[in-house]
Amino acid sequence: MLISYNTLKKLIDFPQNPEELSALLTSTGLEVEGLEEKLPVPGGLKGLVLGKVETCEQHPNADKLKCTTVNVGAENLLNIVCGAPNVAAGQMVIVATVGTTLYPGDGDSFVIKKSKIRGEVSEGMLCAEDEIGLGKGHDGILVLDTDLPIGTPAATYFNMESDFAIEIGLTPNRADAASHFGTARDIKAVTGAAVNLPDVSSFTLGQASASIDLVVEDTQGCPRFCGLEIKNVEVKESPDWLKAFLTTIGVNSINNLVDISNYICHFLGQPMHIYDADKIAGNKIIVKTPEKGTIVKTLDGVERKLTGEDLAISDTEGAIGLAGVFGGENSGVSATSKNVFLEVAYFHPDRVRKTATTHSLKTDASFRYERGTDPEMPGYAIKLAALMVLELSGGDVANKSFDLYPVKVPNHEVTVKFKNIDRLLGKILPQGLIKEILQKLDIEIVEENNLGMELSVPAYRVDVTREADVVEEILRIYGFDNIALSEHLSSDYLSDFREVVPETQILKVSELLAANGFFEIQTLSIVKPSQNAVLNEEEGSQVTLLNPLTEDLSEMRNSLLFSGLQTLSYNVNRRSKDLKVFEFGRVYGKKESDGNVSYYDQSKLGLWITGNRKSESWQQKSEKVTFFDLKNEVSKIFGTMRLTGFGSKESDSNLFDYGIDLTLNNKVVASIGQVKASHLKFADLKQEVFYAEIDWAYVLKKYSYEVTFSEISKFPDVRRDLSLVIDKAVNFAQIKELALKSDKKLLKEVNVFDIYEGEKLGEGKKSYSVSFILRDTEKTLQDKVIDKTMNKLIYTFENQLGAEIRR
Repeated sequence: MLISYNTLKKLIDFPQNPEELSALLTSTGLEVEGLEEKLPVPGGLKGLVLGKVETCEQHPNADKLKCTTVNVGAENLLNIVCGAPNVAAGQMVIVATVGTTLYPGDGDSFVIKKSKIRGEVSEGMLCAEDEIGLGKGHDGILVLDTDLPIGTPAATYFNMESDFAIEIGLTPNRADAASHFGTARDIKAVTGAAVNLPDVSSFTLGQASASIDLVVEDTQGCPRFCGLEIKNVEVKESPDWLKAFLTTIGVNSINNLVDISNYICHFLGQPMHIYDADKIAGNKIIVKTPEKGTIVKTLDGVERKLTGEDLAISDTEGAIGLAGVFGGENSGVSATSKNVFLEVAYFHPDRVRKTATTHSLKTDASFRYERGTDPEMPGYAIKLAALMVLELSGGDVANKSFDLYPVKVPNHEVTVKFKNIDRLLGKILPQGLIKEILQKLDIEIVEENNLGMELSVPAYRVDVTREADVVEEILRIYGFDNIALSEHLSSDYLSDFREVVPETQILKVSELLAANGFFEIQTLSIVKPSQNAVLNEEEGSQVTLLNPLTEDLSEMRNSLLFSGLQTLSYNVNRRSKDLKVFEFGRVYGKKESDGNVSYYDQSKLGLWITGNRKSESWQQKSEKVTFFDLKNEVSKIFGTMRLTGFGSKESDSNLFDYGIDLTLNNKVVASIGQVKASHLKFADLKQEVFYAEIDWAYVLKKYSYEVTFSEISKFPDVRRDLSLVIDKAVNFAQIKELALKSDKKLLKEVNVFDIYEGEKLGEGKKSYSVSFILRDTEKTLQDKVIDKTMNKLIYTFENQLGAEIRR
């Protein structure tokens, strides 16, 4: 919301400059998010002064130029070359001095420089009105008739007053402050200064015969409606002051009548609408809820079908506007309008909010109405609007007006106790100060005693309906900064901060994968039945849609595999063959037990890699991705999620030609492997793909915020290597597990750095070259201790794995 500083200053007298006022408003809860100076014309006529042409002679080298000397109040006269045909000695003119930036009405800005024109020095410029952005005239320079002294700033002569646009980040509960008047009320509450609204006591009904009748059928949706007819108006351009106000608050000027309605809305916080009275069919306005299907064409030219719950403004032929939201195109004011009807009403917030949401319309009017306007404002607003119409467009006021207000909207009755004020504030305020603040907030004390007060809160304060709301208002005006912090500050936690937020962990892992060259994909959960069937799932476990959009897409996927394979196929077929992608998604299934069917879904994380590790380059050879590249990525994910202690076993999943399952607490957490050739053929892929599917829900469940730290050892590590010839059936995971169980004190790491298979080893044999890292955190390891540990490992491998040790 934008507020004009100058307009606010006319409403209430305060000493603060724009920056100080911004701080004051922020302290009351109207947070100022921006402050921008608004100039009446670009540049604000800075550098332009009044000058007197002392001499004017023909330029010696140009027939159409004159050489002048100009007095601008400086020590020396300025030599200025001028091409205007009307320049003459003795004139008072507008002078742009050297260094001034000019903003012409048409064209780009430029800076005045000292120069030579046809051999003669020129130290400035004598200006026409279009050259300084004041108009379009270029017949000659501006010649002024003024008694102002030479050297007076041109902005002073033209009465060019700059303004400041104050941008307030209005919170949804402060509907009462959505205007200049509402903002002024908060300033009054803090400073005690009086708010001076324009006097409307001069308004009287006229002699023109009223021709428009008004009926409110839906008084629940429209508790109050004020209307007035003005005849013989003239639609024209708005005066400069009104255009300047609208420009400051970011609203385009249309014409005097439309600008008046915008002024009332932003000045008072009271939306209004002006109708062309001659376009109102049957000379009758009806406020009602039309039948479902009724068509109304709004000001934006769109025909909108009403729902049967929309409050509308109608005439005898149909709806001509959406009440509190948007006017109708066929009844709006145009350049040819002569007779107008002013509407200023109070519409029920719920009805306006529902209509605005249903029709996706958000306007300045709906913004205010749906939050709650002041039901007592329409009576004043229509008088102010009428006086403005008479001043800016002329006309004759009708001899009849309307103010239909059958049931007064009540104030909020709130009971507050002094002890609760003290308790919630955390500070005991004098009761006299509390009452003074309430008075400044226009909250009436109906009854009081030693314990508390009965208050009547104005209806426009839609957010003040409870005791706590009143206390908040007192604190807001008293000042948050005036409440000192306790010396024994403490707090209670309302929630367990150790709760895992799924979105946070998804973002963390997504950033990890993206940093390692992966792209995220999002695919459909609905798939072809043939796709599910390929995985040979148990008959009847597929989830079939009751109302599929197409026969092809009629089941929910039971694996992420083919979602990613389709993405890979699409890219590979377009010559993008080196791919790494991932997806967070769900898979679906159903189970049947004792005739009862239950459905389930599971959160999964899928990773796919294919092609080369890196793109072809002269610096290095291309290498195909392998199973271990993908396993490494999965290990990084588990490291990020702080999961350790995994076991592994050969996977029997029908997804892979070969692969492993990683287990945690005997539960399979991830399956990693090379995708079956038959699956690749089904997906029209002709290159190897490695796939990992992680049980994301279980990973989240096991994630912990706790981090364990240990002191870095002061003593060096020791490495020893062994070569083990063992049966092919034995994998490295078994070797590692057995080694770590054999020595839990000194052995810190076990790694394989070479694998060999060949005829020399014998059939069914392979060789692992394994490194062992030993460390003692208390002392340097001696050879005797190292040998003892290694001999123990050798004995374990020989006896439990049947290994042949090559020393």
